[in-house]
Amino acid sequence: AGFIKSPLSQKSLSQDSVELYCEAIGNPIPELQWWFEGNEPNSTSSQLWDGARQERVQINSTYKLHSTSTISISNLSHTDSGTYECRASNDPDRNHLSKSPKVKWIRSQANVFVIERPDIKTQVSDDAGKLILSCNMSAPFPAIAGHDWMHGDKTLQTDTDPSAFTTYTIEGKKEEHSGLYECVYKTNPVIKGQVTVSVAPQVMAYKKSEHGNEGDTGVLTCKNPSFPPVSTWIWYKNDHEVSAAPLVNGTGRYIIKNSDNKTELRILKLSIEEDTGDYHCNATNSQGSGSATVNLRVRSRLAALWPFLGIVAEVLVLVTIIFIYEKRRKPDEVLDGKD
Repeated sequence: AGFIKSPLSQKSLSQDSVELYCEAIGNPIPELQWWFEGNEPNSTSSQLWDGARQERVQINSTYKLHSTSTISISNLSHTDSGTYECRASNDPDRNHLSKSPKVKWIRSQANVFVIERPDIKTQVSDDAGKLILSCNMSAPFPAIAGHDWMHGDKTLQTDTDPSAFTTYTIEGKKEEHSGLYECVYKTNPVIKGQVTVSVAPQVMAYKKSEHGNEGDTGVLTCKNPSFPPVSTWIWYKNDHEVSAAPLVNGTGRYIIKNSDNKTELRILKLSIEEDTGDYHCNATNSQGSGSATVNLRVRSRLAALWPFLGIVAEVLVLVTIIFIYEKRRKPDEVLDGKD
């Protein structure tokens, strides 16, 4: 038996992707094939291969104990609308060019309808300390049962308004609420619009002051929690003016590791004379730049011994004073005569 486990009818938006799953059981294990027939009047059925339609079609099949196959089509367009058919057969002559198979192919079908994606205009406005995010979907579009506003996996607002226009208001400064927001239209299929709140990097140092022992490795870290991500990180020592030369990864004793929202400066074999001072991490993105300062203090390896040595010195002085006092003290006089 062969069957498609995906819904028998799917609606998808253009530029999205669709995935269908087929499974067959038999002895010997049957072969699975995927075929397609478009909705055009003169369309004929044709077999689909992995990599077809300019690499937009991907087919993954496994044959262990039973047969399974998954077909996915990416970047959908209206030409992808039609009937997708999974065929299963274990007849030895199933692919023979002249012989007809004794056992007919078992077939299972699913219809895919690709709907043209409506245009969604988004806007971000700043009004008296409030951020107003808005989405407006142009016609034609499916029936709307409401909206959701999302930030990552968190639902910020939900409603049942059937309007094509929806807004979400954020209390606070723009710099505190940067990121990617989504307006989700409750339609079939679901339609989403993306609203971006972009600011210059809001750079923060993990610690404003770092300590390290002479000869050890010092680690200074800065992060950027804002959006968009940082495109360029640069470290400076003592002076972050334009004329100052930046620290270069791999030169001298410096190792720099950067990511979109974090940078780390490692200084090998710390020196009190050379490495003590202020370090500036500078971040740049499409909106501008920002920086933070980390102060590095390098201590001598003997620094931890000074308190102990001080206590030892105090004890030695005290013992010496007692010894001298006892040495110089006159012995008690012994009285003459009989008891």
